[in-house]
Amino acid sequence: MGLESLIVTRPRTHQPCAACRMLRRRCDSNCILAPYFPCDEMDKFAKVHKVFGASNIIKMIQMVEETNREDAVKALVYEATARMRDPVYGSTGAICQLQKMVQELKMQLESTKARVLELQQQKDQLWSVLMNVSHLDLLSPINGGDNFCLGYDDSIAYDPDKFPVVGDWIF
Repeated sequence: MGLESLIVTRPRTHQPCAACRMLRRRCDSNCILAPYFPCDEMDKFAKVHKVFGASNIIKMIQMVEETNREDAVKALVYEATARMRDPVYGSTGAICQLQKMVQELKMQLESTKARVLELQQQKDQLWSVLMNVSHLDLLSPINGGDNFCLGYDDSIAYDPDKFPVVGDWIF
């Protein structure tokens, strides 16, 4: 007779939920906390229990319709986690911080849009100047030959303030 035949398999019993395990009480099949705090999520219940207390958690869950209980428990866990991080403001502090970041990002976006518009206007003005310059005889032949050169005043070529520098119009 082998060792395998000596081991008697027992039917699996109901595992106590994290709440009942932490509170050291018997967890039966109609435990109101079991669906929301499974046995492998002890830390989740510990946070909620520390902030709200077990009896308040049960009361809050009972006050909510059964279809909304899972969301209510998620909200309790979120608020408890936030209260552990920031005991004074809780999730309100996180919300205010996020709202401040949104405002700062909106201001940055408006500033960037204004800068893009400004650069677009500068580009348009420059193109207008380049297209309307009539005294520059571009690509004029030298001495009737086949060689071409830019027809511009040589004095501005040496003065960077007078010479227009734009990368888009160079061929």
